[in-house]
Amino acid sequence: MTWSEGDWFAAGHESEQESLYAYRIRGRGRGGVVLSIGGVGDTPDRVLALPDGDRRRMPVFATAMQARRYAERRGRPLAYPEADTLELVRVQHWLADPVRRRVPAGAVLEAWNFFEDLTLGLAPDPLAADRPWRSAVHDSAYEKLFGGECDIWTPEEQGAVRELLTDGVELWNSCPVVVRPRVVRAATAKTAG
Repeated sequence: MTWSEGDWFAAGHESEQESLYAYRIRGRGRGGVVLSIGGVGDTPDRVLALPDGDRRRMPVFATAMQARRYAERRGRPLAYPEADTLELVRVQHWLADPVRRRVPAGAVLEAWNFFEDLTLGLAPDPLAADRPWRSAVHDSAYEKLFGGECDIWTPEEQGAVRELLTDGVELWNSCPVVVRPRVVRAATAKTAG
């Protein structure tokens, strides 16, 4: 089965090993709860996006409870009942004035990881997706960020991080979504008594 042949809930054995999580995004332009798939082996983590013709659309929920019910009714419970939160607005404030504001390292790291997962979720084939955040400059900046040393970013690294985050915010604010995803109950077989 290829990634574009049906949605993750209907996928075969590879999706059965992956965990599903609710993730709340609080941004200036768009906010909501998305479902994130924890990859296994060579399969990367990604945000759940469902096929819609020649593109993919991401279900977005108002609450973690709605996301949990949606997943459960499709036969895939969440690994944890609560949602982690990305305070994207903190990243957006820093992007608006990176000279005067200190880098919110934790939020930047979470946003970077989320934007990677979002890009892969929207790609028809995450394993073959273009990964613009994978250059030597990005790798160096990420290592420093992960180690809590973003204050020693070179100007080139800081520029690459700002560009990646700006593009990520734009993707998040403009990607196709399903705002009120239809909850489909898992089919159950009834036997005659």
